[in-house]
Amino acid sequence: MTNEIKIVEVKTKKQIKEFVELPLRMYKDNPYYVPSMYGDEVALFSKKSIHNLTCDQIFFIAYRDNKVVGRIQGIVQNQYNEINNTKKARFSRFHCEDNIETATKLFEAVESWAKEKGLEEIIGPMGYNDLEREGLLIEGFDYLNTYEEEYNFPYYQKLIEANGFTKDVDWLEHRLYPEYNDYDKLKRIADRTMRKMNLHIGGLGIKNKNKFIDKYADGIFECIDICYNPLYGTVPLTEEAKKNTIANFKLVLNTKYIMVICDENDKVIAFGLLLPAIGQALQKSGGRLTIPTIIKLLNSINNPKQLDMALIAVLPKYQGLGIDAVMMHMLQDTLLENNIEYLETNLNLETNVKVLGNWKFFKHIQHKRRRSFIKKL
Repeated sequence: MTNEIKIVEVKTKKQIKEFVELPLRMYKDNPYYVPSMYGDEVALFSKKSIHNLTCDQIFFIAYRDNKVVGRIQGIVQNQYNEINNTKKARFSRFHCEDNIETATKLFEAVESWAKEKGLEEIIGPMGYNDLEREGLLIEGFDYLNTYEEEYNFPYYQKLIEANGFTKDVDWLEHRLYPEYNDYDKLKRIADRTMRKMNLHIGGLGIKNKNKFIDKYADGIFECIDICYNPLYGTVPLTEEAKKNTIANFKLVLNTKYIMVICDENDKVIAFGLLLPAIGQALQKSGGRLTIPTIIKLLNSINNPKQLDMALIAVLPKYQGLGIDAVMMHMLQDTLLENNIEYLETNLNLETNVKVLGNWKFFKHIQHKRRRSFIKKL
């Protein structure tokens, strides 16, 4: 027997399985961890993965005594680097035992790979784009993760910082409750804004997901590209990425929880995408879509007690004109009318004061914080 750590690039089917299943084993009895869809994670290794169109990537696993004790993914988002004239790599999907040596060898493998490509910095945890799980949890370890987030043990921060990484940015997360401040005032502002600007709520009466997607997907993606472009680490979504996003989230969409505001030409000028919380439905199966899991998922989708905010945006030329009030009032009514216990905002950049300022209209708590780290190579 030996305690030597061995780092191996993931190539075989057995190694792919070990990479995907490591966090499932590490967090098996953790009540706060929510897995990704198992099939989606396996698909990342396919030569046909849409991410290969814009990214270079590599996967490593760490063995001790023939047992997997750590993993990491390296990503070069070529599209981001070209647009922003940078030379950055990203690390993602980092999970590791509480051992500095193991973590160091994993980071050394990714950093060596990045240096060979002529890159100068590495940031993370960051995925392929802004719709991927991102950020290391550094506060709020005793709250259930949402499906859109990655959970980690508190010691991960120590492992990352011990390898020379420092803070780049933080995201804050809030929990909003259906107890409101200034509800009547907000309603008056919202009604006046809609009349004055000749706007209307889109999607009313459309319950069929396919019809809703056909009508509004292009406008929503246009909003995402325009509004999220200035934010940390984002890239414009390719047509392939848009199709992949729809495919990945279509199962959990419920049109009751998608807020759309349109102008007189039915063009989307603002939207809010809320998703039924499905985390608990996925925990037992490790993200595998077994028949019992599908039954739980459908129940969570059709009769949710909690919601997750996936995305929210208002086109820049409409910001500061009362549209934020319209969106917040719609959000208030959505929670109230559907007997929702609370809504998780997911990640908001700590510098995004416009978005953070909207939560004042709700009873809320700031309960989680996530961080992206940076290191010079």
